[in-house]
Amino acid sequence: MPMMPVTDSMFLLIETREHPMHVGGLSLFRKPEGAGPEYLRDLRANLLQDENMRTVFRRRPTRPVNTLGHVAWSTDTDLELDYHFRHSALPGPGRIRELLELTSRWHSTLLDRHRPLWESHLVEGLADGRFALYTKVHHALMDGVSALRQLQNTLSDSPDDLACPPPWGTRNTGGTRNGKAPASFLRTAGRTLNQLAGIAPVAVKVAREAFQEHTLTLPMQAPKTMLNVPIGGARRFAAQSWSLDRVRAIATAAGVSRNDVVLAMCSGALRDYLIEQRALPDAPLIAMVPVSLRRKEDSGTASGNNIGALLCNLATDQPDPAHRLAAIHASMRNGKRLFSELSPLQTLALSGINVAALGVSPLPGVVENTRPPFNLVISNVPGPRKQMYWNGAQLDGIYPASVLLDGQALNITLTSNGDNLDFGITGCRRSVPHLQRILVHLDTALAELENAALAA
Repeated sequence: MPMMPVTDSMFLLIETREHPMHVGGLSLFRKPEGAGPEYLRDLRANLLQDENMRTVFRRRPTRPVNTLGHVAWSTDTDLELDYHFRHSALPGPGRIRELLELTSRWHSTLLDRHRPLWESHLVEGLADGRFALYTKVHHALMDGVSALRQLQNTLSDSPDDLACPPPWGTRNTGGTRNGKAPASFLRTAGRTLNQLAGIAPVAVKVAREAFQEHTLTLPMQAPKTMLNVPIGGARRFAAQSWSLDRVRAIATAAGVSRNDVVLAMCSGALRDYLIEQRALPDAPLIAMVPVSLRRKEDSGTASGNNIGALLCNLATDQPDPAHRLAAIHASMRNGKRLFSELSPLQTLALSGINVAALGVSPLPGVVENTRPPFNLVISNVPGPRKQMYWNGAQLDGIYPASVLLDGQALNITLTSNGDNLDFGITGCRRSVPHLQRILVHLDTALAELENAALAA
């Protein structure tokens, strides 16, 4: 019976009907040439017979321990795979609109804690002949980075590879994680104590940079907006892709990172959306930007949660897109510089400070009567760098669907996918009206950045 890390247990402890704590992803595929009408039925039947399953997909929480919540995982040795891997069809006329509406409903429902905490839905009925795969996994099992790596681990760069693993499978067999022996308890404990001893100097450094040098963005500086309200359990999901070359060209011309350009796209879109809703605050919005603390050598079998949290000034108070981009670049540069000087444990401690206020957001009256620690989460997760396939089907898009919390009614997550950036936008259905309008504003913001950077 493996013990559950505190970080993973917290995702189970804070979950309610209004706050489903799973991450998801909607993938679009183009069927192989010559695929017949029974292609998806046969594909599902073959995958149901596949005995290749990662242990993490057999885990379900043990009974909770009083107010401590769940402290250990149990292993489901008789998993009902047919329950977890489902086959659905879209209603007519089978547009992307119908697919996104169906995804919105699936992303709104809680996972069954009496079973391993994941579902995968194979979807047919798109009018253009493509099919989709929506998978959701509880955040206690995987964070967004490890979930995307799991997906990539099932893909192939060859259209002729018809032996790709199912969404719950793996190409790796045997061995310990990353091929390394586990560290001894004493060695790990000693390293942890050394890092904890360094937290006090880190706190002094953070305070100096925040209050004397004014180079850091701290929590509770974000303005109150229509996005920072108590939320319901229903979700809306919107998705679209943009060319990576367009973002890369702006980054090169402006001398900033591609992620800075992405944040500036989001900043411009949020500014226009809030103006449209007559709700733009005078102060700039603040985004929490997750930063993966996983090592590059970590394989697609990574699980659990290992992410830091940077706060970024989105400069939504500035009408000029070039000025917004410059302010975002400075904010992210200062945050990354500080993170680079910290140990992993110290980085987690600072990240914990940045998001700590979310821990009390479920308490009655907190969201309504306090300023938010930040206004929304914007996450950029690395994805496949070239055209990929799944059992001969061409991958057309990967659109992440993320978690919302009280006081955080909107999330923007994107991933790279070959020559594209695939955006997934998750919003509270009650609190964020006309969510799809943000896609229009993202397109406008990208064009404005091109005009500002490439015409200079």
